[in-house]
Amino acid sequence: MARYTEAVCRLCRREGTKLFLKGDRCYSPKCALERRNYAPGQHGQGRKKTSDYGLQLREKQKAKRFYGLLEKQFHNTFLKAAKRKGITGENLLIMLETRLDNTVFRMGLASSRKEARQLVNHGHFTVNGRKVDIPSYEVSVGDKITVKKRSQSSPKFKELKDMQITVPPWVSVDVEKLEGTVLSLPTREEIDTPIEEHLIVELYSK
Repeated sequence: MARYTEAVCRLCRREGTKLFLKGDRCYSPKCALERRNYAPGQHGQGRKKTSDYGLQLREKQKAKRFYGLLEKQFHNTFLKAAKRKGITGENLLIMLETRLDNTVFRMGLASSRKEARQLVNHGHFTVNGRKVDIPSYEVSVGDKITVKKRSQSSPKFKELKDMQITVPPWVSVDVEKLEGTVLSLPTREEIDTPIEEHLIVELYSK
């Protein structure tokens, strides 16, 4: 499986916004964007005039990096979103939000999307009682996501029971049982990821 293996803090600095790729570190003074709020590289602090194409490209790159997708996977997701009824940009965001790894993150069962992806890959979750280890698996309304019994004794999940978890309105979580339910598909208003999806649609429409 292809994946990004470079320093993830560079991605936040390149996009000029926190992508929350390193969990708790992103909320601390150690965050790379807090310490060096400019693009990485030799010319990172130089002034640059951005074209319309540049703005569209940056928005697409930002969305990819928020959700941890590579180029081909993101493009394929966009093509599927374009075939569905409704507004393509909103369809795209809803499809990204309802990926299993993102849903696990939204439920507070992982500290970052990257960690959620790893936990799903390692088979720590079941969906409706069936083991699913595919991060891109698209959840549906009514799906119940549960930490496997064998995994619940690990320190990672034990500490969750003592935490206050805030979740978006389209999911619910029972921390004691370490399980959550998809109540509905997220609406655009419920997706707080700072992405201007119309720029991505414009980019792919060229």
